[in-house]
Amino acid sequence: MSSGAGRQRRGALLVAASAAAFGALPILARLAYAAGVDLYGVLVPRFALGAAVLGLIALASGTRWPRGRALLAVLAMGALGYTGQSFLYFSALKHADASLVALLLYSFPFIVALLAAAFLGERLDAARIGALVLASAGLAMTIGGGRGTALGVALGLGAALVYAVYIVVGTRVLRDVDPVAASSLICAAAAVSYGLLAGASALAGARPSWPATAGGWLPVIALSLVSTALAIATFFAGLRLLGATLTSVLSTLEPVVSVTAAALVLGERIGLMQALGGAIVIGTAIWLALRAPPRA
Repeated sequence: MSSGAGRQRRGALLVAASAAAFGALPILARLAYAAGVDLYGVLVPRFALGAAVLGLIALASGTRWPRGRALLAVLAMGALGYTGQSFLYFSALKHADASLVALLLYSFPFIVALLAAAFLGERLDAARIGALVLASAGLAMTIGGGRGTALGVALGLGAALVYAVYIVVGTRVLRDVDPVAASSLICAAAAVSYGLLAGASALAGARPSWPATAGGWLPVIALSLVSTALAIATFFAGLRLLGATLTSVLSTLEPVVSVTAAALVLGERIGLMQALGGAIVIGTAIWLALRAPPRA
């Protein structure tokens, strides 16, 4: 196996692991909501605990922390990128069906491909375009359609744009930054941002509902460890190996994992069309992982 092929397969496995961890997020969040925890009650401890776990791992392994402009860029990715994308996404859910918002959000691989070609010099060859089209078709079949207002569509596309910029910026910033240290700082910045938003909400009379029972804490802790610390660290590690375009295409595995987990954990039914769409997405991911990297 050539070094390039080995690098690509390692990257693909890391991004697939990240997608699986992120895919569990909506299931764990729904379990937390069922226990009486609200949005800020999930998000603040999610990122605070994730930052603490990743920070301890980085300290124990003697990881070098970013400084100067790299540090500011990483903190901005958490405070602006993660917070902005989540704010637009959850706002879109108020004006459009969840299935439509999910489809709009997962238009981000197309935006990433264009931005990466323009700013990172990544090749937009026929194979990558074909993978984008196949993965998108599979997603449409897996997630479904839905209806929404013009505002909901605009907010959903805004979330996709912010996430795409986040990935492209991360590709450039993380070339010289350890992924665990970067993930810890991004989570810490996101925790501070959500903490400020929770404080503003409390001042406005809507106090957050924090986890108060084992039924509330268990999914929040699992979300912090699996769908935050593990998911973000493996995502950035894979991003360094694959680049922005391939990473974003492989990330389309996330909703497939979410639909499958909902069926296994929550008893939701998977239709034939959803199963076929999921198979297309998974097949595309396997093809990308096994495909020989293009010659420079």
